[in-house]
Amino acid sequence: MYKKNFIIRYLGIEPWNITYKKMCDFSLNRFNNSLDEIWLVEHTPVFTNGRASTINNMINYHHNIPLFSSDRGGKITYHAPGQQIMYILINIKKRNLNIRSLIFLLEKTITNILLYFNIHSDKNINNHTPGVYINKKKIASIGLKISKGYTSHGISFNVNMNLSPFKYIYPCGFKKLKMTQLKNFVPNIKISIIKKLLIREFIFLINKYNF
Repeated sequence: MYKKNFIIRYLGIEPWNITYKKMCDFSLNRFNNSLDEIWLVEHTPVFTNGRASTINNMINYHHNIPLFSSDRGGKITYHAPGQQIMYILINIKKRNLNIRSLIFLLEKTITNILLYFNIHSDKNINNHTPGVYINKKKIASIGLKISKGYTSHGISFNVNMNLSPFKYIYPCGFKKLKMTQLKNFVPNIKISIIKKLLIREFIFLINKYNF
């Protein structure tokens, strides 16, 4: 699907390592005039370590959930069905973007969606941990990689998932960090609605700020 100089791909639910290989292959074979892409996907249950993660961030090994290392920024997190992920594969040089601007766009995308449901997110809870929070609990996490002017990875938005495995880790490396999800505020939320809103809001913001 093409939309305003983006190719939008809906990958459904698939294992993280399969999507990760696709993303690495895509980034490796990009050329300057190729269209930017946005991938929407949910992953089967998995823990992933970012480049800054350490072994101490896993606190319970008594489970069958796989753990993979990733080349994104950040530390450990958890993915599972019901968490909507949006991977951003864009040429930031061509769009005159920088990492701070991209993080702003991703966070603003989520805060706009929350406002759509009359939910107000916290303001500037912690400048060192990008993401979106409600009542000091994290609802969306950001992990990015930039290489040769191209981005990969993106943002994960907790919509309607089993949050229990977050208790096996220190999410984002923080011992006291708690997670939340949209279902706690909008009980009948459908993830199909979130897919549409993510694309709509992100592209709206890209155009609004002329990126």
